[in-house]
Amino acid sequence: MLAITRKNKIKEIIIEKKSVTVSELSSFFNVTEETIRRDLQQLEKEGFLKKIYGGAYIDESVQSDVSVNLRENILVKDKEIIAKECVPFIKDGDSIFLDASTTSFYIATKITKKNITVITNSLKIATKLSNSNNIKLLLIGGIYDRHSMSFLGASVQQDMRRYFVDKAFISCRSVHMKFGITDSNDQQAEIRKIAIEHSNQTFLVVDHTKLDKTSFSLISPISAVNTMVVNRPLSQEWIELLDGQGIQLIQPEK
Repeated sequence: MLAITRKNKIKEIIIEKKSVTVSELSSFFNVTEETIRRDLQQLEKEGFLKKIYGGAYIDESVQSDVSVNLRENILVKDKEIIAKECVPFIKDGDSIFLDASTTSFYIATKITKKNITVITNSLKIATKLSNSNNIKLLLIGGIYDRHSMSFLGASVQQDMRRYFVDKAFISCRSVHMKFGITDSNDQQAEIRKIAIEHSNQTFLVVDHTKLDKTSFSLISPISAVNTMVVNRPLSQEWIELLDGQGIQLIQPEK
């Protein structure tokens, strides 16, 4: 197969799947992983995709839903910053909800020694906390979605409505000043919406790439959350918006 033919096929695959790994493309085309990396590098230069460790993803569609294994390698330092800022708010005795985002996963890695109750629909988070004897863990089950490594569906939503938590940590696909908090997956959006409604304090945890964009499904207006935790200093316009709605902003110093 000619290189140009292979790259065009890679485009078709990533448009359909939204994200790909180097190993799966190498196997599919029966070429070396180094060849695939070169293809992805060229496609990134063309502005078609974003290359990360182990694969690549496309970020042009409002419905783009990147696999959780690839998302773990996107903006790692930024998610670490957000997670570190969240930890002091989690006190012994708290009950918390962690959504099925990679940012919440990074939070989970930092709270293994706390005496708390954790509710989540994320298999990755549940696995990470499963060996913590001091954590009471409640995994909300339903239909398993391999793409996000989480449980979705009506049964998850029904179970979520049975519980109330002290604090919910919610991420999303996009945050827009006018249109609010949105997500690329309507089932994840509904679970996050319920968590917001059933928490005493909601933390919106988002990196800078999610600002001023919209996605497919509405979670809630920005005013529904209590605190917003970000990885970089926000613009004055964002600061004034949050302040006007009484939302606490946690951001790094400039």
